[in-house]
Amino acid sequence: MSSVNTGTTGVTTRYWDCCKASCAWPGKAQVTNPVKTCSSDGVTAVDSNAQSGCDGGNAYMCNNQQPWSVNTTLAYGYAAANIAGQSEATWCCACYALHFTSGSVIGKQLVVQVTNTGGDLGNNHFDLQMPGGGVGIFNGCIRQFPGNYSWGAQYGGVNQRSDCAKLPAVIQVGCYWRFDWFMNADNPTMTFRAVPCPTALTANTQCIRN
Repeated sequence: MSSVNTGTTGVTTRYWDCCKASCAWPGKAQVTNPVKTCSSDGVTAVDSNAQSGCDGGNAYMCNNQQPWSVNTTLAYGYAAANIAGQSEATWCCACYALHFTSGSVIGKQLVVQVTNTGGDLGNNHFDLQMPGGGVGIFNGCIRQFPGNYSWGAQYGGVNQRSDCAKLPAVIQVGCYWRFDWFMNADNPTMTFRAVPCPTALTANTQCIRN
């Protein structure tokens, strides 16, 4: 664990698949509550045992689990993760400070709470939640938000800032964040370390590690 605290080299990608997150299921880790999930309105909380909207159920990502900027060099958000030598018992609802080391965001810091596990992720890989970032292998978005929306490429999502207006209005702000604070960085590298979770992050997920 010491290597994580001093900063471990990692990689990032981006996604927003609208699905119930893995850490939203009971029994994944020693936490106060599993990650909050929402009905199709993205606001109303649903039971932690509710099936994912990606599997025919009614549990989806909540709208407030999208990233936001604190200032020009610090932002908060959520991510799926796979950390070498660890498991969901360790990383579910834990928070990590990501210091970007490449691309347009070099020198910036994103503090994320891990809400999900990426089954298709490599070691020390954080898949950052941002609307319009790509629906990935599980696309719950067309079920949560039926209508004439444009989600962009399956991997990578929308191409430019103006495309954010083609997403549902309630999640456009997190798409604009990608092009504003995140400066449309494309899978930047970073170093990460475990940090105490800011209350601003846990307030949205209702998940705090014991």
